Amino acid sequence: MFQSDAGLSRDGRFDLKNSFRNVPGSICAPLGFEAAAVFCDIKKLGTGKGSEKGQKRDLALIVSDVPAGVAGMFTANQVCAAPVKVSAQRAAGKSARAIVVNSGNANACTGKQGLKDALEMTRLAAQAVAAVCDRRYKIKADDILVCSTGRIGVPMPMKNVERGIHDCAPRVARSVRNARDVAEAIMTSDTRRKEIAVEFGLGRSKVRIGGVCKGAGMIQPGMTVGTGLRPVGTARSVVATKHATMLAFLTTDAVVESRFLKKSLATAVGQSFNRITVDGDMSTNDSVIILANGLAGNRRLDPAAAGPYREKFQSALNHVCLALAKMIVRDGEGVSRFVTVRVRGARSPDDAEAAARAIANSSLVKTSWCGGDPNWGRVLCAVGYSRARVDESIVDVGYSRPGERKILYGFRRGRPTDLPFQKLAGITAAAEFDVHVDLHSGSSEFVLYASDLTENYVAFNKGDVSDPTNLGG
Repeated sequence: MFQSDAGLSRDGRFDLKNSFRNVPGSICAPLGFEAAAVFCDIKKLGTGKGSEKGQKRDLALIVSDVPAGVAGMFTANQVCAAPVKVSAQRAAGKSARAIVVNSGNANACTGKQGLKDALEMTRLAAQAVAAVCDRRYKIKADDILVCSTGRIGVPMPMKNVERGIHDCAPRVARSVRNARDVAEAIMTSDTRRKEIAVEFGLGRSKVRIGGVCKGAGMIQPGMTVGTGLRPVGTARSVVATKHATMLAFLTTDAVVESRFLKKSLATAVGQSFNRITVDGDMSTNDSVIILANGLAGNRRLDPAAAGPYREKFQSALNHVCLALAKMIVRDGEGVSRFVTVRVRGARSPDDAEAAARAIANSSLVKTSWCGGDPNWGRVLCAVGYSRARVDESIVDVGYSRPGERKILYGFRRGRPTDLPFQKLAGITAAAEFDVHVDLHSGSSEFVLYASDLTENYVAFNKGDVSDPTNLGG
């Protein structure tokens, strides 16, 4: 039995590491969630290198047994896909019942027909799910959210989609295998599934949060609650033409008030998916959606609930989102290094973020990381041309092993240090390391999770005029 004080530290705050455990099943781990995935050949045209996976599953359903609270965060790209427009509107409501998602076609830049197709997918899913679910709860098209990932600018093959939805619905079940099938079905250029679930106690109730995600290229999400809205204080790419996307689907059986759920998701996304970059490109389809069906029976989480319980739920959601976000970077297209960029001492939060993103998205910095080169000059250059206010004479640039406090500096207070190159290279030659920049101008800081830029990324993404099927969106 979970006790009300389980996981509490002496100061009354929750020690997350000691208050939850990993469990199998990802999106099917929480009570009352079922899922399934099928192959229906949505990828009628080639979708670029990395997507030639043959007859892999390409359509999935995630279903709650009962109406569930809903929240969502979506791409800030001004060019956003039809499914994003539909789901963003529905996620602004209080409840939903299911998510239908496909890979192999982004349904982006497809005009009025694309919007009609996205809406039709929700109608078909509602009809198919209603036929196999508890009839006490009437299901409407408005109860379904829709997401797509794949090639841009290609019409959806709706006959295949319709067949897939009708094949998929009778297969929905709460099982580890079905959850894994969904994690696989949403992959495009990904090389492996990305999934997680945790269990923890809230009072005498046992609560679970599970999640799956996909993403490997076109990764620098900047998600908001609306569409086409740049997150405040950031300047990010708003035009993208490749074929990758970041999608994440979260489920929980916690009883959560709608406004609190939306706020909790925004907080978690702000600390995870909005802090990763592989190539600096923001997709047209980025989406994070959470469903909360309340079957765990805990005391409802809302602004008036006990602070420690709100804190514990938020911490668990933060953990799940960050774990998934890091999986995306580690599986980035051509990636050989996972780099945590830590900027502190900035005049403002915007300055800290601007400096971090300039470093993490600099082609020169990223290629030096590829070679294991601790080229602090390139890091300093990127900081200097960022929007952050910088005084070169007081800036520090250093490196450390992941999470370690001991930092080896190559540049301090406007001057190179006498630290031997080999010692710095001993850190940056590893598959994972941290970059530290202290601007010594204020108290703001920002952390960003990034990757290197390799020859494999270029080979993977360059066009080939001899093979028109991998050109275009």
